[in-house]
Amino acid sequence: MSRWLTHIAFVLTITLALGACSRMGLAYRNLDVIIPWTLSDYLDMNGEQKGWLNERLKEHLSWHCSTQMPGYLDWLDRLKTMVASNQVTDAALQARTEEAEQAIAETAKEITPSAVELLQGLDDKQVAEMNDAFAKDQRKRQEEYLKPSLDQQIKERTERMQKRLNDWLGPLNAAQQQRVVAWSNALGDQNTQWLANRVHWQKQFSAAVAQRQSPEFPRRIETLLVNRERLWTPEYKQAFAKTEAQARSLFVDLMAESTPTQRQKLLTKIEGVKKDFGDLKCLKGAKQG
Repeated sequence: MSRWLTHIAFVLTITLALGACSRMGLAYRNLDVIIPWTLSDYLDMNGEQKGWLNERLKEHLSWHCSTQMPGYLDWLDRLKTMVASNQVTDAALQARTEEAEQAIAETAKEITPSAVELLQGLDDKQVAEMNDAFAKDQRKRQEEYLKPSLDQQIKERTERMQKRLNDWLGPLNAAQQQRVVAWSNALGDQNTQWLANRVHWQKQFSAAVAQRQSPEFPRRIETLLVNRERLWTPEYKQAFAKTEAQARSLFVDLMAESTPTQRQKLLTKIEGVKKDFGDLKCLKGAKQG
């Protein structure tokens, strides 16, 4: 299971590294609620529940490999073409982001029935544990992302992005470093809106689970997992649009300032991810079939 999550995270991490994928970034930070088997991090399942979940997980992973992985390979090829031809534009990045969003939505929709069944089988003690875990998660993120001063938040955001970009492009030149600093400053206190929206979602999730035997429960969970944006706070919708535009602008500018060496490093990294996907046994089996 950890190998699969690693491979899924590869695709999300690439888009995060490119900086033009705020929605993918959101998904990456919230894999715990998009992929239901990691709900085990939030509650203590009994043996029967774990056995059921493991069997259902095998089915989902088989579906994911045979139906989603080929699309990931095509998506990576489109990324490579953009970089190799030095045609990284705002429009192209929007297209790649929309494709990634669709892939996430398809996976979320596929696993929603399992999430519903799992959640409906929880007892009151397990629900209380889940809510306590949500509260702990909120405190941890407030400590990490909101307690520092705004200047410190901006500094840490800059450092996180520079580290991510160094991994994929190699050392940034002075102009690129300054562009990352400008990007981080432009986002201001986005941490406040992001965390407030996360708490808002978790409260709605908890409220839904409290009524898990209701006829409306499956529909509510589908909305929470598949159509999450409908439930965003108005403030976060506005902040998110700004964040997404800033991210695309950042990467367009970084690539405009990139060297052939940096672009080759990025192409090599993308090709390495493609090979990891291509080496999966289930994908090889599907090709042979």
